This record gives sequence, C-alpha cells and structure tokens, in this order.
Amino acid sequence: MYGLIQQKGLSLIPISLYFKGNIIKVELGIGKGKKLYDKRQDIAKKESERKIERAMKQRI
Repeated sequence: MYGLIQQKGLSLIPISLYFKGNIIKVELGIGKGKKLYDKRQDIAKKESERKIERAMKQRI
C-alpha cells in the first residue's frame, strides 16, 4: 500500500470504521483523483442546477 500511495495521483481513503470493543478497525481504499475536464463538467452541471433552482423559486 505504501508504494501505491507514493505514486502520483493516488490517495489513501478511509471507507468505513468498525468499533469492536476497545478496537477500532478501518477499511481503507486507494483512489485516483479527477481529471481537470471531469472537474469542469461537474462544476458546469452544478452551476446549471443552481440556475434552474433559482428560476423555479422566482416562478413560484
């Protein structure tokens, strides 16, 4: 796992926590970040949803 984390663009992500008595177990995963074009698409989608919500509020 340590070698994978050191690679560019990979991150260690806690998926879930388990409590069993005095012990805490953590389930971990390795994830890769979004590309720039993915981020732009998400930002554009959120912006359009906000505009639609504003328009709906003004009509009511």
